[in-house]
Amino acid sequence: MRYVNSIILLALSLIALNVQAVTVIVHPSNANALDKKSFQKIFLGKSKKFPDGSQVVPIDLTGGDARSKFLDSVIGKSESQLKAYWSKLIFTGKGQAPRSVDTEAEVVKLVSQNPNLIGYISDGAVDDTVKVAAKF
Repeated sequence: MRYVNSIILLALSLIALNVQAVTVIVHPSNANALDKKSFQKIFLGKSKKFPDGSQVVPIDLTGGDARSKFLDSVIGKSESQLKAYWSKLIFTGKGQAPRSVDTEAEVVKLVSQNPNLIGYISDGAVDDTVKVAAKF
């Protein structure tokens, strides 16, 4: 039994080492200071402006580890809870889900080209064409 517990502990440790931080990115010219609550409001459609008053448009990933970590650590909802949330808002005409793209490279490209966009990617996908707003 002790051997099995050691193997499980080792496996969990290796999994934990592979989990990268999720990084929220903005255009390099963006000077807005944002906190976790701001990210939640933006990605849940409750806020459509940066603190300076400029328009903000969130870019979402369709899946992957970065999305799972972002939903868990920033949004605080599971995939099914988020789907139900957006279904209700869309059905009642009170909101529209963020635009989704398939890859982190697409998020980086879009955000680097438009100062109104905000997105999230894994820490390893960050390059010098975007600015890190926060890491979770």
